[in-house]
Amino acid sequence: MTKRTSAKYKLDRRMGENIWGRPKSPVNRREYGPGQHGQRRKGKISDFGLQLRAKQKLKGYYGDLTEKQFRRIFREAERLRGDTGELLVGLLERRLDAVIYRAKFVPTVFAARQFVNHGHVLVNGKRVNIPSYRVKEGDVIEVREKSKQLATILEATQLSERDVPDYMEVDHSKLSATFVRTPGLGDVPYPVVMEPNLVIEFYAQN
Repeated sequence: MTKRTSAKYKLDRRMGENIWGRPKSPVNRREYGPGQHGQRRKGKISDFGLQLRAKQKLKGYYGDLTEKQFRRIFREAERLRGDTGELLVGLLERRLDAVIYRAKFVPTVFAARQFVNHGHVLVNGKRVNIPSYRVKEGDVIEVREKSKQLATILEATQLSERDVPDYMEVDHSKLSATFVRTPGLGDVPYPVVMEPNLVIEFYAQN
């Protein structure tokens, strides 16, 4: 069972944005922050505050990654040749739980982590139960035969709130997906604006 370290929509309220684009998000009803003073918290945010917010938003979007996990992924992106922000997003999107979520096999990124943990997923015909497993271009990801009738899958494939991105090819009749290419920031269908450049600035100064 996945350990959820914070309530699913707590991040939405704190950021004042519907991070996952879900219709049930409390931000759809109240755009102010949590707590009795939430409506009054509208002061100017410092550069550090903007950077921290950008990091929390990107990290939280992928199912509440720990700081240690997220920093490790950032350091890896930093070592690669190219735009660090684009590479960071590419590495995050190559996580198996993110791929399962993008393929619309599960309704939420939290459910994706649990789905992988419980052994419902095959990568190139072999069972993988590690959510952080990094898929490669051309990998075929599919739902195990015994798991194809799960209610959560049927619910997710019918969701109209998000579409499968074009860097993946998905066959919902077979519950199979191919990871075609590693995306850049502009390819990823984030419901809100993500700013990996601010994340880079945050780690450069802290």
